[in-house]
Amino acid sequence: MAANLLSWLMGFFSLDIGIDLGTANTLVNVKGKGIVINEPSWVVVNKKTKETIAVGAAAKEMVGRTPANYVAIRPLRDGVISEFEITKSMLEYFIGKVHQQTVVPMPRPRVCVGIPSGATEVEKRAVYDAAMAAGARETYLIEEPRAAALGAGLPVNEVKGTMVVDIGGGTTEVAVISMGGVVISRSLRVAGDELDEDILQYIRKKYNLLIGERLAELVKINIGSAYPLQTELTYTVRGRNLITGLPGSMEVSSVEIREAISNSIQVIVDTIKDALDEVPPELISDLLDNGICLAGGGSQILGLVPRLKDELNLRVWIADDPMTCVARGAGLVLENLAAHEKFLVSMDRTRNTG
Repeated sequence: MAANLLSWLMGFFSLDIGIDLGTANTLVNVKGKGIVINEPSWVVVNKKTKETIAVGAAAKEMVGRTPANYVAIRPLRDGVISEFEITKSMLEYFIGKVHQQTVVPMPRPRVCVGIPSGATEVEKRAVYDAAMAAGARETYLIEEPRAAALGAGLPVNEVKGTMVVDIGGGTTEVAVISMGGVVISRSLRVAGDELDEDILQYIRKKYNLLIGERLAELVKINIGSAYPLQTELTYTVRGRNLITGLPGSMEVSSVEIREAISNSIQVIVDTIKDALDEVPPELISDLLDNGICLAGGGSQILGLVPRLKDELNLRVWIADDPMTCVARGAGLVLENLAAHEKFLVSMDRTRNTG
């Protein structure tokens, strides 16, 4: 009885945190406050001592600029943990940053983390263990398309079906949801990172110009497109000329970048088509009414909506604040855990108290 009362009191006073542990960015949603952290998933560590030097935005600023004894690392690849200890340090930093914003000391938080729907049992366990080691009192996992659908405000519990496509940094998640369950799902490890690499390689091959990952990402954000634009755009890239070894710059156009990323965009489109091909006729009828909701940072690629409309013959629309959908959805789960328990990934969860 006393233990239950203690648990209830801790739940009442502790923070509930929804986390989108993304390959490119980590977003943290806190109950009653909304999105309080949106920072790059980068960590800089001392190679000799293994000490964490910087995390998030500060770490990303150091990418490509670190001295020999420091290394900048993204501890997640394709939406899953590739460096456990560094991911733990990153989560500790973000959870600690949330607690610094509170007026009085709080018990350890309950945490809900979004994971790719194609994650293996080992990958799920790694996320769970990292969150617990980082200071969570309880940890729950939710597949990203379900979290994105909740965060986008889709009527996931209705009989009528809805479809969500969440394009993140490491994965593209596709799901058709009806009556609170996933009818069809696809998890594709082609997303924003792949587009960045396409751009980097294109500029290297065509112009013999070596650019960094950060610049490739900026090119994608500013002039990357999936469909011809009414007014084509240009962007100046700077790097090292691979022939002379000297600094060089070049102006590239949105037409070129569209060509560079065309294969990866087509893979994403084909994956959505493949999912639609398995949807029962009754749900196809629902999707004709409801359309397809796009979420995630990759959904903001210029011209993606008209491209998908043309290829899929369905209405396509982007969720409000698409980049935060997974974090907001994970936060909503904790606001009413009993109602949303069916959305959680089933696994043996141990619990820490303190």
